[in-house]
Amino acid sequence: MTMTRGLGPPSETDVLLRQLDTRLVLLRANGNHRAADEHDDRSNPIHVHLHAAERLAAVLRRLIRETNGASAADRARVRAAVHYFALPRDGSDQRRVKYPFQDVHVVNELLHELGRDDLMVSEEELLPAEKSAGSRR
Repeated sequence: MTMTRGLGPPSETDVLLRQLDTRLVLLRANGNHRAADEHDDRSNPIHVHLHAAERLAAVLRRLIRETNGASAADRARVRAAVHYFALPRDGSDQRRVKYPFQDVHVVNELLHELGRDDLMVSEEELLPAEKSAGSRR
């Protein structure tokens, strides 16, 4: 039997990144399915939630990579935030669609604990460009 180098159990980093990617794929699929039934409006809650999820996933990806060599406590905090964001909390996962900004508070709290206030996300920047531009008028 030939062993291939580099193939082994996935690292914790790989697992966390895969969880983020899977969550985004599911949200995109849900948004595309609903867009076929409804008019494709960037201000509808599905698109707002997807935009917010993509922004938060980008921040969490960065934290995963930057805390790879950090203390076990810091890595555990990042892992907990990824799990909160990426893993469903019930069978239907309806809470996420109704309250898309709850994840923002959890991620921002983690960022503050880690001293990474530079990465904090405001609710306004989570709105799609057309909607946030219209709300500034």
